[in-house]
Amino acid sequence: MTYEEALAYIHSLPRFPDLGPMRALMRMLENPQDELKTVHIAGTNGKGSTAAMTASILRAAGYKTGLYISPYIIDFRERIQIDGEMIPKEALAALTEELRPLSERAGGLTEFAFVTALAFLWFLRQKCEICVIEVGLGGRLDATNVLKKPMLSVITKIGMDHTALLGDTVEAIAREKCGIIKPGVRTVTCGGQDPDALAVIYEEAMLHGDGTVVQPNRSAVEGLYMEISGSDFIYNGYQIHLPLPGAYQIDNALTAITVVDELSRFPGFKGAHCFAGQGLASVRFPARMELMQHDPPVFLDGAHNPQGAAALAQSLSLLGSRPITAVMGMLADKDSSGALEILLPYFRRLICVTPENSRALSGAELSQRAAALGADATSCESLPAALKQAIAQARAEGGAAVVCGSLYLASAARPYLLENSGD
Repeated sequence: MTYEEALAYIHSLPRFPDLGPMRALMRMLENPQDELKTVHIAGTNGKGSTAAMTASILRAAGYKTGLYISPYIIDFRERIQIDGEMIPKEALAALTEELRPLSERAGGLTEFAFVTALAFLWFLRQKCEICVIEVGLGGRLDATNVLKKPMLSVITKIGMDHTALLGDTVEAIAREKCGIIKPGVRTVTCGGQDPDALAVIYEEAMLHGDGTVVQPNRSAVEGLYMEISGSDFIYNGYQIHLPLPGAYQIDNALTAITVVDELSRFPGFKGAHCFAGQGLASVRFPARMELMQHDPPVFLDGAHNPQGAAALAQSLSLLGSRPITAVMGMLADKDSSGALEILLPYFRRLICVTPENSRALSGAELSQRAAALGADATSCESLPAALKQAIAQARAEGGAAVVCGSLYLASAARPYLLENSGD
């Protein structure tokens, strides 16, 4: 089986979560996940960045570290990494060929579950010393929740997203996310967690975990300096340079440091937290207020819900009075009006496009919604044309351009921006 044939098969699988087939496949494979040391991370926003930061610190500390994240931005193999290197194409193809007959015997396996099983098997065979595993959707029914006893359960920021599947209140969504909490396992959550969500996290930790919830001490941050290229601060004696801008990324970094602090309680991981500064300085995560070029500044961000929009707004505020031209596209099942209300005060003008996805909101409809809120908004049929227009406008005004609204849009825009960077 070639790599292309492997991807075609993986993408043909269903998407709705169901743990039954995943458990059946794991039994056929003799439960490779049970032999891995893992950190399990769920949440609405920040889980991907927190996972990447945690893995980067552990890698800096010298541990062979697996990282499982979703979605990918450019290359499907971004989802499965060891020490920052994506799974080779040949390995992914060979594992797909090996797992396919077992998957078909299990019946009803989703695409995400298949890839999760593949990742567990790859991490085990490559003898990873620790694996950082990001939940795909929710927690309770997510394919990654076949993990019986991770070293830590981590809950990042909870907000309103995927309400049709997870519930229409913060408390209901938090309960679904907290489905990853396991008996005898400590829970780490972020600072600034929604109070209603935090109450659920404490309750679920008492009922299903070891009763302990650990949060970063935000008041311990000293000497904070933030600019559009990142942040510098001191936390619990660690000198931190974080190359990801925005106050929300500082919260994610504090969560990652807390995770590694907690791991240092385990034999074999003592002192890992001492590498927080080194690990965070080298972290990279595409489409999270990613600076794609400097002159003019062009940023790429995958924020796709009001909470993500609020985090993006924090970063945009660091641009001061620079006029911002935005290229934006969203999915129809996201709260586009809520995101627009948060972001429009930061935009001089908005160019709306249609993401390449069957669930996309049309650029024309998004521009109408923005115009109804008083924005200078137009739509554009072509993403490259929209990007070219936004960059030209930013250059002419001495301003900046930002591309946002969807990770699907970010995935399509990033190759163009890399190829056409003026730097």
